[in-house]
Amino acid sequence: QVQLVESGGGLAQPGGSLRLSCAASGFAFSIYAMSWARQAPGKGLEWVSGIYSDGRNTYYADSVKGRFTISRDNAKRTVYLQMNSLKHEDTALYYCAKGWLHRAASWGQGTQVTVST
Repeated sequence: QVQLVESGGGLAQPGGSLRLSCAASGFAFSIYAMSWARQAPGKGLEWVSGIYSDGRNTYYADSVKGRFTISRDNAKRTVYLQMNSLKHEDTALYYCAKGWLHRAASWGQGTQVTVST
């Protein structure tokens, strides 16, 4: 079955960086778009970023544009989210998803990102 395992979350200071990884198994990873979403306490789900199967097309929410970079390694069946210039408002539970943004069909368990001094 589909498995998505996120890692790389943790505590970072404002202005710092983190790199999230999502290891995928149980499906033909290389033919699917992949996405990252986040949910902050008391807030709704926000689609942060997405990447097409070949990596050529990407999407970024306005809130992270210019600071976050999504990438993928189809040989390693892994999608990444490089997060730079982190802000307090980036604090959230980050989910990896199989599929393109709101069309995503499967989700990981999430990895917590906390930005704090």
